[in-house]
Amino acid sequence: MTSVDELFKKPNLPSGSTKRKFEAPDAQAAYKATKLSANGSPNGTAQANSATVEDDEDDDVEAGPEPPPDDEGDDEEGRFFGGGVTKDAAQALDYLDEQDEDGYKEEKIDSGWLRRLAVSFEKKANKNSELRARYESEPQKFMASEADLDAEVKSWSLLSEHPELYMEFAESESLALLVGLLAHENTDIAIGAIEIISELLDEDVQAEQDQWDALVAALLDADLLELLLSNLARLDEANESDRSGVYHSLAVLENLASQQSIAEKVGQEKVLMWLCNRIKEPEKPVGQNKQYAAEVLQVLLQSSPLLRKRLAVDIDGVDLFLRLLSAYRKRDPPKDSPEEEYAENLFDALACVVDEAEGKQKFVEAEGLELCLIMLKESAFSKVRALRLLDHAVAGQGAASAEVCEKLVEAAGLKVLYSMFMKKADNTTVEHLLGIFSALLRLLPGESSARIRTLAKFLEKDYEKLTKLVQLRKDYARKVATGDEGIQLEQRMLDEEEREERADEFFSRRLDGGLFCLQTIDVVLAWLIAEDGGAKTHISSGLGGLENVRKSLQEQMALLDPQAGDDEDARDMLSTLIDFLQ
Repeated sequence: MTSVDELFKKPNLPSGSTKRKFEAPDAQAAYKATKLSANGSPNGTAQANSATVEDDEDDDVEAGPEPPPDDEGDDEEGRFFGGGVTKDAAQALDYLDEQDEDGYKEEKIDSGWLRRLAVSFEKKANKNSELRARYESEPQKFMASEADLDAEVKSWSLLSEHPELYMEFAESESLALLVGLLAHENTDIAIGAIEIISELLDEDVQAEQDQWDALVAALLDADLLELLLSNLARLDEANESDRSGVYHSLAVLENLASQQSIAEKVGQEKVLMWLCNRIKEPEKPVGQNKQYAAEVLQVLLQSSPLLRKRLAVDIDGVDLFLRLLSAYRKRDPPKDSPEEEYAENLFDALACVVDEAEGKQKFVEAEGLELCLIMLKESAFSKVRALRLLDHAVAGQGAASAEVCEKLVEAAGLKVLYSMFMKKADNTTVEHLLGIFSALLRLLPGESSARIRTLAKFLEKDYEKLTKLVQLRKDYARKVATGDEGIQLEQRMLDEEEREERADEFFSRRLDGGLFCLQTIDVVLAWLIAEDGGAKTHISSGLGGLENVRKSLQEQMALLDPQAGDDEDARDMLSTLIDFLQ
């Protein structure tokens, strides 16, 4: 069953699953610029024979090569006008094509291929290790074996196209040998091994779940994380090759973080600490790896409540995030830049952390509420993101959420929030404001000054905010009705089994189509009706009765799971509110 928290929950934060590539500097750019300058002279000066276009009084003169004769035969020497190939050469090419078709057979990638590559890989790795040990002070004597090993490492790239071999590879000694190369003295070979591991784990690989699980388990058993962190410590991002190695290391962490059980193994304190240290390094402009580190951190935090608590308590990450985000109080990052995506990832990561009670407490202590309220007034980029962060901070059932609500009122947040509410706003802004109002009315203590101030804001100025709520309710009701008509039409074309299979999909579409906001409005209206008789009269008059609001609450209560503890609290709340609507 769907819980009331799921009904009121915000949309999932982005996971950063968009396919990306390491953006190496364009080595051709300067070269091309030189080649194209000064009329194409490689020396940068005009050439005597530079081609120019001059005005000519004779408009009938045709430029360019003379066209071939009308009949498309051969010339006297047997050349074809179309390609400049003689008859004999053409016949020879045809013969070679026939031989290719008859004699060439593409190598089959199967268990045999895997075993042959494993033997060759082990032989080259052992040879390089032996030569390095024997000629430690004479690198010229083992460099050839190093090049051979590097080429052999790259040969494993084909495996990513054949995930049916993953389980066999996971059981072979080659996997541990490949992972072990992350500690190779030659960082280029270590980086090559990281790239291969990144390719094998890439989201585009069409692996079955058991194949992927077997590969990941074997990689972790081979001490991948420790070796990855050790290697990161020696890479210098001032070097392009090392920068690429950091990028592919982050890709490995991101792909491993896609499942909660794996994410909790990956997100050990050392990994979280490295990511936090990387995102706070001063860097102008913000580079790809700094942005990617923030994204990987966000993916890990979204995957696991344990990691969110670990970051809040053990690392004090909330304070770090707020300090980094404070740079955007009045300044917006450049549009469509890595810095903009970096800042978005910081907001997303912090929104994940404040979903936990420990994160909420740290958020209040670090004056996160005050920072968000400043952003709501002064930063165009941060405005909606800060509002979403507040929505996550007040959400929930426990004492930590109630404390955030009280501190929000104490920080003079009501004036800012109600001012935003009365202005024309997009659907996302309205959704977050409604979520905050619902939390305030549900969690603020009955006789507290914070609750009285919240209610007073709704009732002031001749119920202008109630009037706005009633109008929003009508607008969303129409939107939901229109969406329901389309869904019902689609359902009539399905049999009963198909309708049941797609029930969750249809319900999700209804929530996205306005049902979430409509239900949140009805909860807010019900609280106001229960608190104030004048509000009840005003709302009833504006809606032509309270029947639709009551039905909405009953539908929400019907979706709750009787066995869930949190849902029991929500059931009691909805039941009480329904009584006030009789």
